[in-house]
Amino acid sequence: MATPQPDCGTRDRHFMRLAQAAADEARAAGEVPVGAVLVCGDKVIASGFNHPISAHDPSAHAEMAALRAGAQALGNYRLPGCELYVTLEPCLMCAGAIMHARIARVVFGAHDPKTGACGSVVDAFANEQLNHHTNVTGGVLADECGEALRAFFAERRRASREARRAARAQAEEALTRTGAAGADESPG
Repeated sequence: MATPQPDCGTRDRHFMRLAQAAADEARAAGEVPVGAVLVCGDKVIASGFNHPISAHDPSAHAEMAALRAGAQALGNYRLPGCELYVTLEPCLMCAGAIMHARIARVVFGAHDPKTGACGSVVDAFANEQLNHHTNVTGGVLADECGEALRAFFAERRRASREARRAARAQAEEALTRTGAAGADESPG
């Protein structure tokens, strides 16, 4: 299970802020704001953000985008010694890819109580039968990362409510016009 780090280091906060910047790119594209950066030593190798809607790809999560870009940059599908910083706890799909890539460490921001695979729902990284073990640190800038997601979904719900209200008002106006037109017509 991921160990919360209330006093996370300056390094972890620095790279998580870069992941947050990637999440901002997702939000600007109308996607759920989740971002990731892949780091080797103190160098950012790649970054990625959620884009499954625009890519029509259920696997286009931030982690997957960063892993793909990192593998291309390093010319290897194995990424030993690399760390992955992500604003939201990885799901099971991403956890599997992280293991296959041999990522040394995952650092995430907000916990995901619905699909989190680092301890919130399941803990994929705690299975000792698996041949690769990734260290996990959770809760780095958790409040900021979680607030970005809450604000996004609150705005999405608000926009949906406004769209429903506008549609109702338009339908009522059409009915009123139809009713008024019907009243103006004289029986023949």
